[in-house]
Amino acid sequence: MRERNRYSGKFYGSRTLKLYPADKIYEETAFIGYYFHWNHDEIMEMPHAERIRWCKEISRINSKLNDEPENVFEI
Repeated sequence: MRERNRYSGKFYGSRTLKLYPADKIYEETAFIGYYFHWNHDEIMEMPHAERIRWCKEISRINSKLNDEPENVFEI
C-alpha cells in the first residue's frame, strides 16, 4: 500500500503575503533616481528592502538639510 502524502492539501507560504504595488516601485525608483542620479537598472536590481532603506536615508538627509522634522519614506 502506498503511503499517503501527509502534506497534500496544505497551504504553504505566508498567509500574510501581500503583493507590492507597481506604483510604489515606480515611486521608489523615481525618488532614488532623482536624488542620487542612479539609473533605472541599478535601482531595480536592488532588493526591495535596500530600495526602501535608500528612500528612508534620502528623506532623512532632506529633512536635515531643510531643517525639518524627520519624515521617513512611508511604505
